[in-house]
Parts: sequence; C-alpha cells; structure tokens
Amino acid sequence: MFSKETYIDRRAELKKLVKDGIIIIFGNNESPVNSPANGYSPFRQDSSFLYYFGQKREGLVGVIDIDENKETLIGNDIDIEDIVWFGSVDTVKELGEQVGVMHSAPMKELKTICSNAMRSGRKIHFLPPYRSDIKIQIFDLIGIHPNQQKESASLDLINAIVKMRSVKTAEEIEELERAAIIGYKMHTTAMRLTKPGLTEKFVAGNVDGVANSYGSMVSFPTIFSQHGEIMHGNPSMAELKDGRLVLCDCGGETINHYCSDNTRTFPVNGKYTQRQLDIYNVVVEAHDAVLELAKPGIKYADVHFAICRIIFNRMKELGLAKGDTDAAIAAGAHAMFLPHGLGHMMGMDVHDMEALGQIYVGFDEETRPNLEQFGTNCLRMGRRLQEGFVVTDEPGIYFIPALIDEWREKKHCSEYLNFDKLDAYKDFGGIRLEDDILITKDGCRFIGKDRIPYLPKDVEAYMNA
Repeated sequence: MFSKETYIDRRAELKKLVKDGIIIIFGNNESPVNSPANGYSPFRQDSSFLYYFGQKREGLVGVIDIDENKETLIGNDIDIEDIVWFGSVDTVKELGEQVGVMHSAPMKELKTICSNAMRSGRKIHFLPPYRSDIKIQIFDLIGIHPNQQKESASLDLINAIVKMRSVKTAEEIEELERAAIIGYKMHTTAMRLTKPGLTEKFVAGNVDGVANSYGSMVSFPTIFSQHGEIMHGNPSMAELKDGRLVLCDCGGETINHYCSDNTRTFPVNGKYTQRQLDIYNVVVEAHDAVLELAKPGIKYADVHFAICRIIFNRMKELGLAKGDTDAAIAAGAHAMFLPHGLGHMMGMDVHDMEALGQIYVGFDEETRPNLEQFGTNCLRMGRRLQEGFVVTDEPGIYFIPALIDEWREKKHCSEYLNFDKLDAYKDFGGIRLEDDILITKDGCRFIGKDRIPYLPKDVEAYMNA
C-alpha cells in the first residue's frame, strides 16, 4: 500500500473531475470455487477500489460524497467466528483511517445513503460491474436491473478514472519495475526448465509458482503452449517435442497488484531451425521498431499499422504474401499473420482498466476503433500516447490452419496471399514477443532492468548454459 497521502490526493482529484453527486466504488467479495467456504486464493481486490481506497479486505465499499465533501468506508467488522479461523484484523474504521478516510459505517448504511440520494434527485456514480454479486447489490441499492447497469454506469466517473489511472506516477512506475523483476524470474525459469519430454503443465506450474513466491499472484492465467498459433493457449498435459517452438506469455503481480506482461517464444530443444529463424527475426524487427516509433503525441494505432507493414513486407520476401502492402493492409490481409492489436494499456490490471470499457481506455473522441475488420477489431489501444502511459509491445506472426482454410475457400484477400505456400506452414505454430514500455518525455523505454532474452543467440545461450 502507498502512503495515506497518495490515496487522499487521488480522491481529491477524482472529486474535482467528477464535480458533483455521490461516487460509489465497490470492492470485491470472496469468490467461491465450489463452496462458500472454499474461495479462490489469493483474494483479488477490485483495481479501482485499490487505486482510491488501498485496502485489500473483501466486502468493502468506498463512498465519496462530493457535494458534502465526505468520504466513508463501508463494511462490516468481522465477528469472533471469523477471528477463530483467520485471526484478528483491523476494524473498518481503522482500515479507513489508514488511507485517510475519516468516516466508516456498516454495510446496511449503504442502502440509506443511496435512498437519501435518490430521494433528493442526486446523481449516483458507479462503474460498470463485472461480478454477478455486485450487479445484484446495485439492483438492491438503486433498482437498476443487471442487464441495464453497463449502460447506466457513470461516464463522468469512467472518464475521470481513465484520465487518472492512464498516466503512471513515479511510485507506480517503481511498482511496475518490481513487477518486471517477477516477470523476468518467471520467463527465465521457463527457459531453464524447458526440454523435450516434460509436459506443458509441468513447466507452466513452475512458472506460476515463481509469481506466487515473489509477489501476490500471476497477473493473468499463464499461456504456455507448443500451439503458439492459439492466442490464449492454456498449458496442457502434452509432452514438449524436440523441434517444436513453445510460446510462453506470462506475468506476475506485486504485493501492491501492479503487473508485468511478457511473451517469449523459444525452441523446446534450445536451438532454432533456419525455418523458425526466418519468421522469428521478422517478429524481432517488428518488436524493436516500436521503440523507435512510440513517443508522446503519436497514435498507437499508427504504430500498430507501421508494424503491420513491416510484417507484410517481410512475408512478401518469404513468398507468403504479395501485392501492394498498403492496399493489402487496407483490405485486412495482414491479419492472416497478425490477428490481434499491437498492445494494450498496462498497470494495476494486465489489460489496464479493461472492465471500464476498452472504447474509453484505448480510444477517445479523436481515435475510434474499427470493429468491422477482422484483426483490426482486436486493437485495444489506438489513442495518442502521453508521457507516463505504460503499454505493451507485442507483435506476432501466427499460422492458423483453420484461418488459412477459411480464407482460401472464401478467396478472401487472395490477391495478397499465397495460399499454397501458407499450407506448408500449417504445422509451424506461432511466434509472439512482448515487453512493457513506458512512454517518456521524448520517446519510450522498456520497463525492467534485466531484459528477458529474446534475440536468438541470447535465447540459445541462456537455454544451453
């Protein structure tokens, strides 16, 4: 947790941005695995609640009455039954005081606060809920049905939080640097362990253990798969095979819940083939080009399409693509190789603030998403970069057999793709390289003092040391 003053200052700025009404920020409750007493562990607090109220205990709600300049931490104190099992904990009043909130109340008081506000015609600001229990609670409190709550969420509050959380402060950047250390340990553990005969599950389980031992938890479910063409390939019981590539996309959270997110693709046997290097080096070129292109004032969508041009041009050199590059990208042909966006915001969430709505986080009135074109519709971050933004740089090249077959059958982008040659890559898999970058005053830099090996010679040297 940061200093008390950090949370006081954040709430003060939030009040200025939202201007009037009552802000309600719900913390998370325990989420049961298969019974109420068997919850997912460790407990993960809602990120916006953490940002403004700092406390990790379940069953809390933060209330900010802008008009009366009153802040209240809502929650029930635990009873002796809980103390027997979990030990003594601070009272809700004490939790509030630790982050500069001088008022506290039991959960039943929240209904009174909401009823009084509605009776007076005051605006109640809440965020789009993503958990069913919170949706039911909102329904009980203010009578908005769960299927209407996303549309009824406060746009003023969403925009204010996006504005604040997008630009990382010095203390947040320090936390992200700590997260990068965890990410480095996770990825190098995977490289050291990987060899033919082990299962994907075995390596991924060890990788997850690193996150648990050095921080709070993984920042998202670890992706570790020889089928790198599957974007979110869960680790399976499949044995690692000599000659295959394995894609590892993982990250950890610090104790204060700031995330890392990196991807590496490496040979199971520790040695790339020339065929693999032909594709891998294109991804390296695209990955490194972002460092030259990303800077304040530049649209990340423009960086994305610059990377698409690099990839498509190199695919033409390898005989897998053809035709005018700009026309091919306008038609969406590049998505055969790169069917996702270049990156996303990073911070307290690995896809930072995604629950608030990607259209508000990654886009703005100037830069709008293209939801119609395959591949481009997965671009999460398109708006102009600002100093203090943290985004991922994650180009990739994938050979997806079902996509190749479908586009061939439909003759989709046939003037730009050599399907006969693509057929020969159906057994290839996919390659992705990902790092987290901080937008600085004049450009950008990678987050993390130690670079996870990614150049082919460095990967091979590390795996065979």
